[in-house]
Amino acid sequence: MVVSQLPSPTSNMKSLNNLLILGLVVSSFAADNKAIQSALLDDRVVYTIPVGTNRVTTISFPGVITAMDGAGVSIDSKTAGQFQLAHTRGSAFLSVRALHPQASANLNVRWNSHTYVFELVESHTPVLSLILEAPRPPAQPGAAAPELTPAKLLALLDKAKTFPLLKQQHPEAVSDVEFVTYSGKSSVSDFNDYEIRLEEAYRFNAEDTLVFRTVLKNKTAEPIHYRPGSFSLRAGNRLYPQSVSDASGVIPPNSESIVYFAITGTPDGGRNEISLKNNLGVLIDRYPSNPATP
Repeated sequence: MVVSQLPSPTSNMKSLNNLLILGLVVSSFAADNKAIQSALLDDRVVYTIPVGTNRVTTISFPGVITAMDGAGVSIDSKTAGQFQLAHTRGSAFLSVRALHPQASANLNVRWNSHTYVFELVESHTPVLSLILEAPRPPAQPGAAAPELTPAKLLALLDKAKTFPLLKQQHPEAVSDVEFVTYSGKSSVSDFNDYEIRLEEAYRFNAEDTLVFRTVLKNKTAEPIHYRPGSFSLRAGNRLYPQSVSDASGVIPPNSESIVYFAITGTPDGGRNEISLKNNLGVLIDRYPSNPATP
């Protein structure tokens, strides 16, 4: 496993490699688990949530829920409804379960002086936990990007790789991390004989750093070599070079390679404030021929 462009103390490399390997195992497992989702709160968005008849879906807010109102939602089994809702006054979460196949209902939740709209639909593949996060405060104009040490950048890569485990066991450690999965979305940059696919993105707002889980796919019968430190993110008409990456520099024949890379700030030293909802693309510098030692 190669970490590009960043020096690190020799005495710490063994423990660092162990953390990187652990992160890959945890993230690979979590990539297929779509039952746990997270989203930023936005009172101008309707959240459609799949709910099962034999499973409970829990919706968690950043703070205490102040009020709720729903159509087709009941709080006990004696009242007719499409969904059964459970909520304890003064708590920051609620749970719902579908009572009938093909059920649908609307639920409005009041939190922090805003109303958030949820569309509940019965599904055989429900979301079991939806974690809602408060939107980030706007950055001050002209703010400079933070200066991060190589060790800090590597720590952010590790935190992204172990995000599902940290979210479950140490939620305070990732409370300010914004997470987006690109499953089912058009997030592929096609370069004929290879393609780059975005799978997941993590935004560490305090560090103004975005970490991406990316899959490089080789469509040919020959290995494709590239510079491990050449990842860059395209957002609109701007390019943001990587601040750190974990990449081998080669895509095996007819195979896929998982890499992580991060960008911090902008090329001129300011904060990037890139939204993960933007249309993003990834670029690498490919060697014109396959060198013996890339």
